[in-house]
Formats: sequence, structure tokens, C-alpha cells
Amino acid sequence: MDKEQTWCPSGDAGAPEAVVLGVRSGENGRLVYLADPVPASAVLDRVPEGVEPGRVMRFASHCVSECKHRRGNDCTLVERISAVPGNPEQERVPRCHLRGRCTWWAQTGAEGCRRCPVISTRNTEDDELAALVADPDVTVEQVERWIENHRR
Repeated sequence: MDKEQTWCPSGDAGAPEAVVLGVRSGENGRLVYLADPVPASAVLDRVPEGVEPGRVMRFASHCVSECKHRRGNDCTLVERISAVPGNPEQERVPRCHLRGRCTWWAQTGAEGCRRCPVISTRNTEDDELAALVADPDVTVEQVERWIENHRR
């Protein structure tokens, strides 16, 4: 793994440097982190045909300047993710081989790490909040407003 480059924990599985960050497990689909990085190229051909790799694994790859979630040096995706209230299950910071190079960790510290296990790199149309958070055109304020309007 490149020690100088910052990495995205919601990266592109097809990027040449991509690694598997973890595997989705159990009924709730939470991420179980791998102890050591595994090149995505070594496992992508093992995913059964018709199964989207992002359904069963999370990938990390280099942060790139052309990313739709990038604003200057900041990741707007982790800003929107952090705007969503956490739950008691998310109090512990998971062990992660990416942390020292992770953009989310550098930008938000433990807050982004606590949310990371429940983040999916694919949207489900039946989850309006997840779709809002994933949309690079949506602001943190819009996410917060949606949450406030739906708590009533």
C-alpha cells in the first residue's frame, strides 16, 4: 500500500491500487474489516456472476482530485455521513488497516470511523436518507433538514 497517498474507504473496486477493506456480514450487512489489505484484483473474479461486488465487500482506493465527492482537500461524503445521527452500536472505533492513510480519519477522526462499518458503496432506492447522503449535490444542511423533518 502506498504510504504517502490518501485513501478513500468507499473507493473504486476497479482502480488498479484498490484493496478490500472488509466484507459485509450478517443480516444487517455491517462491515467486518480485514486485518490486512487484499488486492481487489485478487478477489473480484471470485464474486459470483450477477452479484455486485459492493454488495458483499467494501473497497478502498486512492482519493482522486476528480472525485465527485471532493471539495478542495475535503471529502463531502464523510461530511454528509457525519451529519446523520449515530446509534449506540457505532460508539466503538473499528480496527482498520487503512486508518493511517484514510481521508475520512484525517478529516473527521473517530466520528467518520464510527460510521464507516454501516456505509454501503451502493445505494438502495428504498432508502431515501442513504440516497441523499450519497448524492454529491446534496449539502450537509439538506441532510440535517431531512433528518429533522422525518423525526416528527
